[in-house]
Amino acid sequence: MINKRRIYWICQIGGWSIYGFSNLFLLSTAKTLTLSDITGQIISTAFYILITHFLRILMIRRNWLGNSWPILIPKVIFATFLVGIIDYFFLLALQYSLGTLMKSDFSFETMSANVLISWTLTFIWALIYFTFHYFERYNKSLQFEATINEIELNNLKSQLNPHFIFNALNSIRALVDENPSKSKIAITQLSNILRYSLILDKKKLIPFQDELQTVKDYLALETIRFEERLKTEFQIHPDSYLYMVPPMMIQTLVENGIKHGVSNLKHGGHIKVTTEVKNNTLMVQIRNSGSYKNGVVSPNGGYGLQNTKRRLKLIYGSGASFEIANEGTNMVLTELKFPETI
Repeated sequence: MINKRRIYWICQIGGWSIYGFSNLFLLSTAKTLTLSDITGQIISTAFYILITHFLRILMIRRNWLGNSWPILIPKVIFATFLVGIIDYFFLLALQYSLGTLMKSDFSFETMSANVLISWTLTFIWALIYFTFHYFERYNKSLQFEATINEIELNNLKSQLNPHFIFNALNSIRALVDENPSKSKIAITQLSNILRYSLILDKKKLIPFQDELQTVKDYLALETIRFEERLKTEFQIHPDSYLYMVPPMMIQTLVENGIKHGVSNLKHGGHIKVTTEVKNNTLMVQIRNSGSYKNGVVSPNGGYGLQNTKRRLKLIYGSGASFEIANEGTNMVLTELKFPETI
């Protein structure tokens, strides 16, 4: 499959080359082409390829794609008009170097015509560029919305499945007489998780701190149920709190580690969540006791893993990653990587 960068360069070079050849063809119908004509058009075409590419870099760095049309259009008009002026002076320098510069090239009429033509060309280029990205984002948003609806339905069956809620309520009920104050805390933790799960269909990304708190609430409730059979540990890098992550994603994978790892061990096991920040990337590692059989998962467990891959693909494209594998003989490592920005 051809990647986007290659498609961009094919369109960029191909489109401007067609324009250059068209100019030469039209010129050939009026006169015999000279070496200066051909050389000048080749250099002019290369100039358009480069200057519109630099314009694209500027638009990406300034996040113009995130602007609304009323804000974007004036910016594009000004930027492309500036390109037209730059092109005019470049054309003068080119004609001078080729020995074809004439006095009339300095007239206001010639300057206005050249600037207008160049402005029109670069404006059309920008219009095509933004229209392409608009429809790409629109299609991606439709895919994301459809997937979110599916996620919301499966959320009740998988991420917050009835077994977890039933077990949590049973654990809390047992605490009511034994330790009333602890039972109140557990009720609050369960309500926090239930409330948090409702934002899944409303927000694509949430602060890492919110997701981490949900994971801690979830593990606190599971610790009540498993008692000494479940040990938990957190090692969180301070810069992790600067990142945004998809809601319920880390929690789902932690739950997956307990459901398919710790709960199947007679003496229980260990869950450890660590984070690290390198090269503007947040790496989240979840280690749980047990073993991972590649390709052999139950329907519910498989949903959690497949759902994670699909959501990462829709939100980040190829910018994020997800891996799960055995680490040693009795430990499973699940690793997520999130970029700083989308």
